[in-house]
Amino acid sequence: MFLEALGSALLGFALAWAAVHRLPDRLPVRVIVLATGALGGVFGALVTHGALGPGHFLATLIGAVAVAAVLLSLLIRPASRRLRRSAAA
Repeated sequence: MFLEALGSALLGFALAWAAVHRLPDRLPVRVIVLATGALGGVFGALVTHGALGPGHFLATLIGAVAVAAVLLSLLIRPASRRLRRSAAA
């Protein structure tokens, strides 16, 4: 279980790091995103391990990455839009 937790935290952190570098203007502060990715990975591993039981190492890591991705997607803000005004205004 320790290796599953460590691996899932590292995978969640890597996913968050990629998101920070891919969408820097649409995410909050980097520390929050990285912590959310790592903790989301650990939580996903805990839930998946609880549902499947021991002996499903790869499935647990896949579940951890899925939960981390979902939590990171909740942090993404919409793209900023400027107000468009006509020339008459």
